[in-house]
This record gives sequence, C-alpha cells and structure tokens, in this order.
Amino acid sequence: MEYDEFKRQLGKAGLSVKAFTALVKINRNTITNYKRKGEVPSHWGIVAVLMGLMADNKLDFKEALSNLEIVPNKVRGGAAIGRFGGSKQTDLHL
Repeated sequence: MEYDEFKRQLGKAGLSVKAFTALVKINRNTITNYKRKGEVPSHWGIVAVLMGLMADNKLDFKEALSNLEIVPNKVRGGAAIGRFGGSKQTDLHL
C-alpha cells in the first residue's frame, strides 16, 4: 500500500501515525521509515483499512484492541551499555 493511502486510511480512523503505533505497540520509526520508500507492508495496510472501515461503520476498534494482550517487539540493534553502535559479537570473559 502506498504511504499516502495508508495515512488517508488512518485519517478515516481518526488516528495519526503516532497514535496508530501506540495502539498496535510498535516503534513509531517503524512506520515513518516507510515514508521514504513510499510504501508500507501489506499487513499494516490491511490493519489501517480495517480500522478505517470500522470507524466508518461506527465500530470501536480501540476497545477491541484494548482487550488484546499485544506484546511489543524487542528493539533490534540496540546499543550495548558503554559501546557506541552496539555490539555485534559476544564478549569472551576470559
């Protein structure tokens, strides 16, 4: 799905990108990075379209999502304490 269409669907649902990412518990940069590509993955497009349709039909998707236990993804590539840019190798404690 094109990024602009994705944002339009979020708008129909009454959501900003920030509100959407908070609702589905993903990092905001995950979605905003797709702006450069001009497209979002189809699974996020499907979610946005369904939220837009639910809002059009006056169905509360926020309540439905609040009943789910959504576990946020682990942050990838996080920096190791005391190391700039993280550590790609494990430390050997000799």
